[in-house]
Amino acid sequence: MLFLATSAASVRHLGDQPLYRIAISNQVKSCRIDRRLVRRAIRLILKRAGIETAEISVAIVTDAMIAELHEQYLGDRDPTDVLSFPLEKDDRHLEGEIVVSAETALKWADRIGWSPENELLLYVVHGTLHLVGYDDQTPSARKKMRQAEKTIFQELGMTIPSRKRP
Repeated sequence: MLFLATSAASVRHLGDQPLYRIAISNQVKSCRIDRRLVRRAIRLILKRAGIETAEISVAIVTDAMIAELHEQYLGDRDPTDVLSFPLEKDDRHLEGEIVVSAETALKWADRIGWSPENELLLYVVHGTLHLVGYDDQTPSARKKMRQAEKTIFQELGMTIPSRKRP
């Protein structure tokens, strides 16, 4: 994996329930994140996608770090909100990494009037959707992805504020 998540991972397996290992590494100490809510959102997406086993790593980084990765893997020097890296995937198993920018989340949260924690959660949801196969490269695919984001947030009892995403 690109980042070795240093946080204790959440492993969930009960009887016939899926087995998910979710590790979160917050490398920006000034930025808080609700780890339980992040894990819950990831589990919802994985379950909806029919994934039975998964190892997902989430890294919360600075704009400088995400810009470095953005350039290295996509040839773009600018920071971005989220990058996702599928490492292994088949119909029932997924391994992947999600990298989100705390600084970008802080900027956007302020602009649209919600918490940086919620903005980071949106980035994690977006990245997880990419891992399970969603795309946002065309208007119709983007519309499906935005609807999936809204659905996940609704299942979490939350609403995404209206705005244009970065």
